[in-house]
Amino acid sequence: MRIDSHQHFWSYSHEEYDWIDDSMSVLKQDYLPSHLSPNLEASQIQKSVAVQARTTDHETEWLLSLAKENPPIAGVVGWIDLKSDDLENKLKQYKNEEKLVGFREILQAESLNFMLEEKFIAGLKLLHHYNYTYDILVFPKHLKAVSQLIKKLPEQRLVIDHIAKPEIASHSMNEWASDMKEIAQHKHIYIKLSGMVTEANESWTENDILPYMQVVFDCFGEDRILFGSDWPVCLLRANYTEVYNLALNFIKKQSSTAEDKVFGLNASNFYQLSTGVSQ
Repeated sequence: MRIDSHQHFWSYSHEEYDWIDDSMSVLKQDYLPSHLSPNLEASQIQKSVAVQARTTDHETEWLLSLAKENPPIAGVVGWIDLKSDDLENKLKQYKNEEKLVGFREILQAESLNFMLEEKFIAGLKLLHHYNYTYDILVFPKHLKAVSQLIKKLPEQRLVIDHIAKPEIASHSMNEWASDMKEIAQHKHIYIKLSGMVTEANESWTENDILPYMQVVFDCFGEDRILFGSDWPVCLLRANYTEVYNLALNFIKKQSSTAEDKVFGLNASNFYQLSTGVSQ
């Protein structure tokens, strides 16, 4: 079974999605399961993981309602206030939400030390206690803080979104590659092969992105990489099929077993999805 480990949904409004500016006009419309479905079918992907795009409790509840109505949504990565004094009660309220698999904060918009604050780390540890994953959304400048964070969470299931958004457009990678190598030493850290085209130039080619995928594969190996489309955000630079083929063509060349893992098994195992896929 093939799984897209990272996509988004929204009913667009300027007030709710003020991060979508005029340079992102293609995103200023609704993107719902009915819009995603033809893309999944064309790529022979059966399931997906819907990831939050707003920092509200309502976002989590809305995604869960979509997941109940749409079987292809195998899991939801929602948002929750990890610093809230009411965090544990909120997690208890979610205990019967089988498709809620984890949470994410927009760390890329926060200071370098935000994730190292004592209350934030305590919140992450509570997620682990309740068996939830955590998606790490950061820029390369945050990676040294990420390295410190993961040392404090040796058992938590953590995944880095969008290969930490290296500056592909400027072909900058040395420090990012070094940080990736350091982080990958921690075997409980996974990474998503996603969000790459939006960090590249509008006229990007496969050769612009191949070196970054190679660093990720060399560091994390085939057992800890998850394919994600980052649809519909990817539409800023490429359509779904182009993003899928970019990753697929690279992974196919790595080993005879990498394809099944990166495009399904790893996502199923990391998020503990109820898809019938196991390793």
